[in-house]
Amino acid sequence: MAPDTPAAPLSGSAAAPLVRPHPRTPATGTAGTGARAQAPPVQDVRQVLGAYLRTDVLFALGIITIILFMLIPMPKFMLDAGLAVSITFSITVLMMVLFIRAPLEFSTFPTVLLIATSLRLGLNIASTRLVLQNGHTGSDAAGQIIQAFGELIIQGNYVIGAIVFAILVIVNFVVITRGSGRIAEVAARFALDAMPGKQMAIDADLSAGLINEDEAKTRRAKLESESTFFGAMDGAAKFVRGDAIAGLIIVFVNAVGGIVVGTLTHGLTLAEAASNYTLLTIGDGLVSQVPALIVSVSAGFLVSKAGVEGSADEALGEQFTRYPAALVMAAGLMAVLGAVPGMPIAPFWTLAAITGGLAWLGFQRTSPATEKHAAAQAAAAKAPPAEESPDKALAIDAIRLELGYGLLTLVKGEDGQGGKLPQQIKALRRQMAEEMGYLLPAVRIQDNLQLPAQTYVVKMKEVEVGRGEVQPGMLLCMDPRGGSIGLPGEATVEPTFGLPAMWIAPAVRADALAQGYTVVDAPTVVTTHLTEVVRDAMPDLLSYAEVQKLLDTVPEAYKKLVADLVPAQLPVAAVQAVLRALLSERVSIRDLPTILEGLSEAAAYTRNPQTLTEHARARLARQVCEGLKGPDGVVTLMTLSPAWEAAFTDALVGSGEERQLAMAPSKLQDFITAVREAYARAAETATGGREPALLTSPLARPYVRSVVERFRPQTVVLSQNEIHPKARIRTAGAV
Repeated sequence: MAPDTPAAPLSGSAAAPLVRPHPRTPATGTAGTGARAQAPPVQDVRQVLGAYLRTDVLFALGIITIILFMLIPMPKFMLDAGLAVSITFSITVLMMVLFIRAPLEFSTFPTVLLIATSLRLGLNIASTRLVLQNGHTGSDAAGQIIQAFGELIIQGNYVIGAIVFAILVIVNFVVITRGSGRIAEVAARFALDAMPGKQMAIDADLSAGLINEDEAKTRRAKLESESTFFGAMDGAAKFVRGDAIAGLIIVFVNAVGGIVVGTLTHGLTLAEAASNYTLLTIGDGLVSQVPALIVSVSAGFLVSKAGVEGSADEALGEQFTRYPAALVMAAGLMAVLGAVPGMPIAPFWTLAAITGGLAWLGFQRTSPATEKHAAAQAAAAKAPPAEESPDKALAIDAIRLELGYGLLTLVKGEDGQGGKLPQQIKALRRQMAEEMGYLLPAVRIQDNLQLPAQTYVVKMKEVEVGRGEVQPGMLLCMDPRGGSIGLPGEATVEPTFGLPAMWIAPAVRADALAQGYTVVDAPTVVTTHLTEVVRDAMPDLLSYAEVQKLLDTVPEAYKKLVADLVPAQLPVAAVQAVLRALLSERVSIRDLPTILEGLSEAAAYTRNPQTLTEHARARLARQVCEGLKGPDGVVTLMTLSPAWEAAFTDALVGSGEERQLAMAPSKLQDFITAVREAYARAAETATGGREPALLTSPLARPYVRSVVERFRPQTVVLSQNEIHPKARIRTAGAV
């Protein structure tokens, strides 16, 4: 028995709260003595800081301080503090990138990148001012951090120090920064290109019932966040590149400008100026390029992590040890290289031993994992099926399609890769949403071994509303003229409309089409039957929850209208009654704002659902007439004679909301006969197009419709208020 395909499957450990001890006891007021009072538990670091500080104010002050770095001269101790913050911040960012499990966990990285870049540029400008102003005083003119970095890289030889610094800058600018930017650009492009396909996959899973609405919303939100993140990373990568270019320009300005200022303004010799300003320039450039290099590496790690789950060490370790045979070959190759004459043995053989150890660990991990997986599969096969939760037995499927075992290929396909039926049902739900204005509940497709092999059953809320038989692999042939079918096959009855039909082989399809027959496959027969059943049951499927969902999703411009109408003027149940009445006569509720406007007008003097419905229909006059136009653009009408108008009006008893029709049965039978004869005459003289709509007065329309729908449910009954002034009409007769 094949597993069910649910329409909407039914959908944590909490972290331990941080407890902040109070620094002083209530009794003594001294720190560290007595029982410690505890504040209410808080959930994250932001809440801990928020309990003491206004973090939003501090953040704004920090951004303002970065801007002031570029405008106001800074003392050396403040510059040292700023450079220390920059280095610490960049290292923290790198560690965060290495430990996160998915890129979206650090979705604020583009903002962090902008802050880090702005901080470095502000400090660069501040340090440049100190270097040019005080460079003649010695190597500590711009603070201790710049001096320490300069002496570390130069170590007494300015030429070597300058070359090493230049190589470091080139590596950062040409390799890491450019590579990170290119990865971010490609990732953003592919993420945006793949977004429509992923969105369609989510819609397909939702339509097939594999996920519910909440999970679909979650997946859509994640998809939107992912595309936004990679798009932002593409733009943020330009900050990194611009920062590297600015760093090169600032280094050049410090070196050349410092020597010029030192020799011409402060009277230093060229050698003294070169010594002082070269050390300060290299130190300043290095103290800015090192954080820039760290952040560039972080950006490269983050954008290249797309599609990989787990922290960096877990992902690399799992993938490198997944194929231990490759590690064995690498270890053997390094051992051979170590044995080559002239090669150092120690490093190669040490690495060969380490790689061989990793290969051994990989073999050890792979073998038990495989055995464990096989044992788990065997245990699952032997284990008894889990008992279904009792609350699931209470759930009722709004729409369910049950298939005999011979029809499972309609769902799975002949090759098991998916059949045509789920796709057609998905298209049906989309079509109904466009035509009638609301999304039908998902259709649950389920196999039923109790049914005959080629039988299907359509159920609405666990009640059978349709049944038929189809033959997979065969085609259903029908004559639209109602004649007999002169082709070889098996005679049958079309399950939707009860028309004579015949199952034919696919090889006869061309002959059938050539003779003007209608030919459809088995999935289309089932979908057509389901479509007609759903059309008839749409009022019952429009539940209270669906109406509330429709009201919640109206356009933003009409939110105030909904707020004024529900529940101040009408409850949701009254709106539901009106929408159901419209759907029962196949009137689309897609133009919900117009319907709500009509209800708001009528609610001022009545709350009778029948009167509200008539007012809403009058507001939808253009839409109603558009749906009744024939091929020539004319609305054909059948008028109700004054005698029958008077008969219906006189048969109304009661007043207001208690009004009802009390016509004698013999009189009703005469009316039914008159309607049938009038439409029979119209059919004889018709030249094509739609069946005429029956036109009545607004007062009599609901009661005439209640009678006509009993024997001619397809006949549209209109009131004179529903004829749009611009509509072209033609009278086909009178009842």
